Amino acid sequence: MPQKKEDAISMIGTFAEFKETKNIDRTTLVGVLEESFRNVLAKMFGSDENFDVIVNPDKGDLEIYRNREVVADNEVEDPNKQIALTDAHAIDPDYEIGEEVSEPINFAKFGRRAILTLRQTLASKVLELEHDALYNKYKDCVGQVVSGEVYQVWKNEMLIVDDEGNELLLPKSEQIPGDFFRKGETVRAVVLRANNNPKIYLSRTSPDFLIRLLEAEVPEIADGLITIKRAARIPGERAKIAVESADDRIDPVGACVGVRGNRIHGIVRELRGENIDVINYTANESLFIQRSLAPAKISSLKLNTEERKAEVYLKPEEVSLAIGRGGMNIKLASMLTGYTIDVFREVENSQDEEDIYLDEFSDEIDQWVIDAIKALGLDTAKAVLNAPREMLVEKADLEESTVDEVLRILKAEFEDE
Repeated sequence: MPQKKEDAISMIGTFAEFKETKNIDRTTLVGVLEESFRNVLAKMFGSDENFDVIVNPDKGDLEIYRNREVVADNEVEDPNKQIALTDAHAIDPDYEIGEEVSEPINFAKFGRRAILTLRQTLASKVLELEHDALYNKYKDCVGQVVSGEVYQVWKNEMLIVDDEGNELLLPKSEQIPGDFFRKGETVRAVVLRANNNPKIYLSRTSPDFLIRLLEAEVPEIADGLITIKRAARIPGERAKIAVESADDRIDPVGACVGVRGNRIHGIVRELRGENIDVINYTANESLFIQRSLAPAKISSLKLNTEERKAEVYLKPEEVSLAIGRGGMNIKLASMLTGYTIDVFREVENSQDEEDIYLDEFSDEIDQWVIDAIKALGLDTAKAVLNAPREMLVEKADLEESTVDEVLRILKAEFEDE
């Protein structure tokens, strides 16, 4: 008869409780329990090959048997796998040399250290199971919306707990600037990535978050009648999405916006007031760039498809619309189209006026400043004067005072004429 197994039974009970809270199947847990016992037995006896570990999850008990071969009293070479005939007879007088003795093992008799080692092994393997379960659940959910409750707010990230108690991280860099959550509040975000550490990172700034929200709000997208082709965001400020309809009778822009904007208002609130521009997608890259720069009206443009660059020419009053507040409109247009977009003022009769190469001003303007401006493709004075001041500051990485001085010198040259 097996001896008392109070410690083993309590361990199985612990596993049953863990299974209920962590949603790991009982079969897997029983396998881990058996493997953990075998690891400890191998450390104690040098090998676990001759041990039988029997787990009965229904009754909640566990039995361990050691199997040894009966040998003559003076021929025992491996006490773990062999037993002297005299010792075998103490168990059962009918045993003979060459037979196998199977005797129950009371694990608790091996002392507190062995039991502690077992518990540590179990805890380690259970943690691995928990990590694997979390990783396997979320690795295929990247880009999908999840919701959870705020459990802890730190300086650089926020701990979110989903409905199964799994811990998810929302870094500060992936939060919308206007986000402010308290403990206990519900948060929606997309799964950004799943590491097999495991750590599951969420994002509210990803374009995928905007796309998923639109898919949930616009039935035509869920039904496949409208496709979101591209999306670009400056989180909390402004976004642009390009949509296409598979049915000519459906206006994709109107369907996404809804009557009086009712379909998009909820999304704007979720994104902390982020203004959303919806435009019609087209494979014609010139037309797509024009649409992406709305509300500005373009006079003409030149495309360099190899370098993915576009030179856009507009009337002076349209330039500020194309650039937008803080350069957001042109930045989003570039993100949406995949082109580096440079805007230029259209000046009438400029071709009749004499132009001057920038290098001619090296006596008044530092050469490094000239080189920085030429790197933008602006080689002449007129080209610089026709370029927006904001573009010179941002893309040439020059101080505003430096740009103003350059413009003053160039203007003075033509005024003198």
